[in-house]
Amino acid sequence: MKRFVIGILAHVDAGKTTLSEALLYQTGALKKLGRVDHQDAFLDTFAIERERGITVFSKQAELSLPSAAVTLLDTPGHVDFSAEMERTLQVLDYAVLVVSGTDGVQAHTQTLWRLLERHHVPTFVFVNKMDLRPDAREARMAELKKRLSDGCVAFDQPDTMAEEIAMCDEALLERYLETGSVEQEQIASLVRARKVFPCYFGSALRLEGVDALLDGLERYTQQPAYADTFGARVFKITRDGQGNRLSYLKITGGTLAVRALLSGEEDGGWQEKVNQIRVYSGEKFQTVELAESGMVCAVTGLTHTKPGMGLGSAAGALPPVLEPVLNYRVQFPASYDAHTMLKDLRQLEEEDPQLRVVWNERLGEIHLQLMGEVQLEILTRVIAERFGVAVTFDEGSIVYKETIATPAVGIGHFEPLRHYAEVHLLLEPGERGSGLQFATICPVDTLDLNWQRLILTHLAEKTHVGVLTGAPVTDIKITLLTGRAHVKHTEGGDFREATYRAVRNGLMQAESVLLEPYYAFRLTLPEECVGRAMNDIQRMEGTFAPPEAQEDGTLLTGTAPVSAMRNYWTEVAAYTKGRGRLVCTPEGYAPCHNAAQVIEQCGYDPEHDTDNPPDSVFCSHGAGYVVKWDEVRAHAHMDAGVRLEPEEEPETDPEPVCRASASSGLEDDKELRALFERTYGPIRDRGFEAFQQSRKKAETLEQLYVTRIRADDYLLVDGYNIIFAWDELRNMAAADINAAREALVNILSNYQSVRKCHLIVVFDAYKVKGGMGSIEKRHGLHIVYTREAETADMYIEQASYDLSRKHRVRVATSDGMEQMIILGHGAERISATELKWEVEQASQHIADVIARLQQE
Repeated sequence: MKRFVIGILAHVDAGKTTLSEALLYQTGALKKLGRVDHQDAFLDTFAIERERGITVFSKQAELSLPSAAVTLLDTPGHVDFSAEMERTLQVLDYAVLVVSGTDGVQAHTQTLWRLLERHHVPTFVFVNKMDLRPDAREARMAELKKRLSDGCVAFDQPDTMAEEIAMCDEALLERYLETGSVEQEQIASLVRARKVFPCYFGSALRLEGVDALLDGLERYTQQPAYADTFGARVFKITRDGQGNRLSYLKITGGTLAVRALLSGEEDGGWQEKVNQIRVYSGEKFQTVELAESGMVCAVTGLTHTKPGMGLGSAAGALPPVLEPVLNYRVQFPASYDAHTMLKDLRQLEEEDPQLRVVWNERLGEIHLQLMGEVQLEILTRVIAERFGVAVTFDEGSIVYKETIATPAVGIGHFEPLRHYAEVHLLLEPGERGSGLQFATICPVDTLDLNWQRLILTHLAEKTHVGVLTGAPVTDIKITLLTGRAHVKHTEGGDFREATYRAVRNGLMQAESVLLEPYYAFRLTLPEECVGRAMNDIQRMEGTFAPPEAQEDGTLLTGTAPVSAMRNYWTEVAAYTKGRGRLVCTPEGYAPCHNAAQVIEQCGYDPEHDTDNPPDSVFCSHGAGYVVKWDEVRAHAHMDAGVRLEPEEEPETDPEPVCRASASSGLEDDKELRALFERTYGPIRDRGFEAFQQSRKKAETLEQLYVTRIRADDYLLVDGYNIIFAWDELRNMAAADINAAREALVNILSNYQSVRKCHLIVVFDAYKVKGGMGSIEKRHGLHIVYTREAETADMYIEQASYDLSRKHRVRVATSDGMEQMIILGHGAERISATELKWEVEQASQHIADVIARLQQE
């Protein structure tokens, strides 16, 4: 009998817990069907969950299928408890993603989908509440394919199911064309490889479609492969009613027996004995002597485990994707000792790593960093029930972070009397969301390997803070270049001091960037309120996609800073008279939109932060003395061999620029580059520098005087929209889309040579997996390819908004909705037909000029 673990995930109110109840009831694990609204759901074991009707903590239940033993994990659906859900993903063999038939795919649903993809979890989809919208089945299926994956296949339509499944794999398609059928094991393999996502429709409350889902879970799943040696992954820490610490884990290899010794390298190394193994189902559990591969259990006796930690052959922790974005100061009764409060909160932090407890020693204050205000409300209740303390919180603030935009070499030297250590580090900007990464290229004959490992340990053990506001730094790669120890006088603590100072020294030299958290929002509102919402989002420095018409109103999706959108739901409720709905999901960090203001308000002085000194300590005449951070390199005892200062470029004669094209020089390229970087971030070798250093000399035709619109005007062209609007290009595209694209570029190049405006043609590349976007200049045009998940419409709307502040901007497209939006930005619109007429006039002008030259 195969054994596997299934997780139930969904956006809040999609019916996730109701489906869990239905699965348990239909398999005989429950004799009575509970309901969330009746406050008797089997898996809502906490009073606050039953009162609020939401899942706060992940729960475990056991159910049996005819040929499989299944562990079911019900996860929180509210975005504020996404961290609890994310940890559960680490132990899943399969997942069931629940989508509301009335609301469809929500922003948080897409976040869950990305997390499932990141953890490579095979996924089934159950579209719930179809009894309320039986007519929406086709629309929901199309939405799943569009917003989740083309691999979503309706498994309740046998007439078309086999063909759609075969289309998801080339090898299977060939066999299907030969045999006309698809084997069950082949389908299971595609599901396991995340090429096919079985979709079922029904109503969990009415038990409709539940049996079909159970049948699919049995037929189209495979037994996971497990190693022979012991391994386990911890995904939750909690305590039972008697205060016993429980470590929830999944056995990923071998077996685990009671009284077995487990160990880890964290906290300086530890070894502890397993006292008890429990298998929970709801609130009840049974003890077992042996846990086998694939089982999920809770063990007692371990005090060093943390969520995400691997044990045995699975050693190593997985980094989280979702991080807290709000900061609150804890206010508690004066009679309650602050250090006791801190100890209590540390216990909660241990159970939920996404709850960050920050102790300010100087002010004697405790701050909590968490995901949102609903989590804050739940936390207040938990503290009162568990510790008997009534706490309150201030209004809260944003959790900022810092990174760097330029590399730097940081030097740390620590040499008071009878101590010695020197460390040289290279700090480089990392990819957004990569966190801190550590490496070494230091030769072992320069610094022993044990000292190098110690330096890497010190790099990882501390929360390093930036020099703008003192916020934690992220997205930086730190590489150990070299270092030096003394045979007699070096101790471990010396390298700690030198390492910390080297990091700080490098941050002082690099160009720092303040980051703030962003929300991905999904705003549904009446049509008459769309203009107000678009203006609000732009005012909040947010971006949005073209409005989409929905059955219950108009949908706006996009991103905006958390600081600006945090309380926007109250405004939405006011101006839509309660008809609007706003859903926000954390979208990670990006450059702060009002960095100068935040930095000024913070008033942070990096040179006087006594906990994070950038200076170094040297020794002379038997006494230590401090050397300022900007003078350390001159005093250092060794050289790292790395120079980051730019080399002086030889002077060259400026290239001749003709009168007609003089307005399209470097200044304009810088302006376009600034626009592109605001949308995509810093450009890395996108062709700007190469273009600026090797611009072609003006050709004869460009030196002629021609009648043109103002030289500083901009024309934005929606490339594919124009291709499919012009008959000759549309016919060409039917055979070769690349040829049609090149033909359009050539046509517009001729047009630009006459009109002399700045012409930007934008092509969709939003379906290119991992595409980061690119821009190049060719034949006088700027050609933009959008990044993954961004359309040409989105880029053009942002560009027209930014450029129209200083320039006359025209947009060539036949998209009516896009035309409406760009008009609101102050830009002008021209249709594909009007552009074609202008192109023909320019071509005629060129022909006339050439004819005149030939006559001369």
